[in-house]
Amino acid sequence: MPHLLLVESWVGAMGTLLPRAVTELGAEFTFLTRSPGHYPQSAFDGSPHPLRLGRAVVTAETNDAAVALDAARRIHAETPIDGVLTSCDYYLPTAARIADVLGLPGPAPDAIEAACNKARTRAALDRFGIPGPRHATAPADDSSRLREAAEIVGFPLVVKPTDLCAGMFVRRADDWATLETAAGDLCRFVVNARGQRRDPVVLLEEFLDGPEFSVESWIRQGTIHTVGVTDKSLGGASGFVETGHMFPADLTDEDRAQLVTAAEAAIGAVGLDHGVVHTELRLCAAGPRIIEINPRPAGNQITELIRHVTGVDLPAVAVELALGRQPAPSPVPDSRQGKSRPLSAAVSMLVPTEAGVLTNLHGAGEIENHPAVVASMFKAAGHRTTVGADNNSYLGSVMTVSSERAGARPLAESLLSSISVIYGTEPAP
Repeated sequence: MPHLLLVESWVGAMGTLLPRAVTELGAEFTFLTRSPGHYPQSAFDGSPHPLRLGRAVVTAETNDAAVALDAARRIHAETPIDGVLTSCDYYLPTAARIADVLGLPGPAPDAIEAACNKARTRAALDRFGIPGPRHATAPADDSSRLREAAEIVGFPLVVKPTDLCAGMFVRRADDWATLETAAGDLCRFVVNARGQRRDPVVLLEEFLDGPEFSVESWIRQGTIHTVGVTDKSLGGASGFVETGHMFPADLTDEDRAQLVTAAEAAIGAVGLDHGVVHTELRLCAAGPRIIEINPRPAGNQITELIRHVTGVDLPAVAVELALGRQPAPSPVPDSRQGKSRPLSAAVSMLVPTEAGVLTNLHGAGEIENHPAVVASMFKAAGHRTTVGADNNSYLGSVMTVSSERAGARPLAESLLSSISVIYGTEPAP
């Protein structure tokens, strides 16, 4: 039986989908983590969580690449490892290094490093002459250099950390005061959610006006296979929180071709040659512009949208590639017995508008019975909320399918808008 090493994981959708794909493909996995308690014991239905269904859970300090590699070598000596994967952005470089050292299939480690650092991605795209926003980097705690960088880029601009994900600390700044506040917030965020010390550099980018999309691809032996284009709606307190997606995006053939061409050129520019890639772009008046390149399957249930419409299961593709296999050409069966595949699928996220405690979600229970709904999930009463500033703040989501090419998104948005969120305050200690 093929044996994979899973190095850490996201706790959300991909934390379920990736280990499930491993077992459904007849393989087993060892889960390597620095903190087993970070992960749930059970799934929402009460069954054991898929991350707990591997052959073993091994504890090691995965934030230290050398320690993680030593642990992988010990596991490999006991039960040979055939592939290495992670769904968590913060451990993609470590997983790539382990695969490289053990001589296993995987992307070039240097390419993963470039894709996982937004400043290095911009530098790679510049070297290849791929059009992008004006940009500059500066230490977040150096006001003089921040001003110089802002003068290069010009207002309005977007303030980004170079090493975070899920939209964390991404802000639009229309003036110096807003930029200074955003940089100060980043300075105080010294380590990320996994305890890794952050790079104290901020990336400033020209604000791009235009709708946002993502291109979903996979690569084997340097050949890029693009599955399609997903659209994206944005909102929340920052304006950059992902509030929904639809696959396939409602685009003209010309616009779709431009987005795919730009994404594939960017993938080549950073040197990615193996694995699943989620490339985010904005379609501006002057053409597509790369936002970022993520060398892993898309989050926010985008892979499920693709599976419903096309039958292509990108988490399973990621597993096949990690094992050095050619991904299976046949799509997975449609789970909705007796029904043809939908022409579109969409997910809409419930973003909190207040900080406090979730008291009730009126109408959430009725949504799951709608015939167009294929999945819905909501936080329970008592959940602590923040004003939605990034993709970690959701109160829930609803996924719909439609027999119309662009029908799923308005369905999902309409159903989600029928929910009333009741907030409370925490009792005094």
